[in-house]
Amino acid sequence: MDTSLAHIDLISLALLGLLGTRHCLGMCGPLIIAFPSRVGTITAHLWYHLGRVGTYTFVGVVMGTVGSLVELGGLARLQVALAALAAVFLLLFGLDRIGLIKEPGVLRVANPARIPGYGAVRRASTGKRPVHMLPVGLVMGLLPCGLSFAAFARALPSGGPLEGGVLLVSFGAGTLPGLLLLGTAASRLMHRYRALSEILAGVLMIAMAVDLGADVLQAIV
Repeated sequence: MDTSLAHIDLISLALLGLLGTRHCLGMCGPLIIAFPSRVGTITAHLWYHLGRVGTYTFVGVVMGTVGSLVELGGLARLQVALAALAAVFLLLFGLDRIGLIKEPGVLRVANPARIPGYGAVRRASTGKRPVHMLPVGLVMGLLPCGLSFAAFARALPSGGPLEGGVLLVSFGAGTLPGLLLLGTAASRLMHRYRALSEILAGVLMIAMAVDLGADVLQAIV
């Protein structure tokens, strides 16, 4: 991954996470209230988000690895196809955010019970120690979410496991402010300007899709 482009991508993924605060509050807010907020300490929230961002990072590493293995195998056409697929996903998610299309139902309904191991983690989370929120966060990182799926798609053609992992760390960091400040003036501000934040997030995803699409066209030509 080109160094100058990497910096742009890191900023873009962080902004995507930040601009998606309203979406995150709607999907993850109830879970935060049900789990780390029940323990009642900031440490519990930190453990929870460490697990969540850790899962994002792992998926980013996997996606980056898949893309790099294709490149190392000399399968140039397949690599271009993966980049094109990532661009399409980003474009679709972006169009959904600005209201031109509807997000697939599986991503609109945040049902944690669909995640493998959710029941066991929920039972384990009844402990009072903040560290018990770590496995809960790890599982919740797999919750179907258009924003995280868009970030995963961008990690696919990132160039390698390190690049993919770092991109998802950046995205996860962008989601932290609103979720950590859940119920405060900061999160209410994002609710107040939710329409604008959704549009900006959509435009950002579309811009990343166009950037990837340009790379695909350049590779084909």
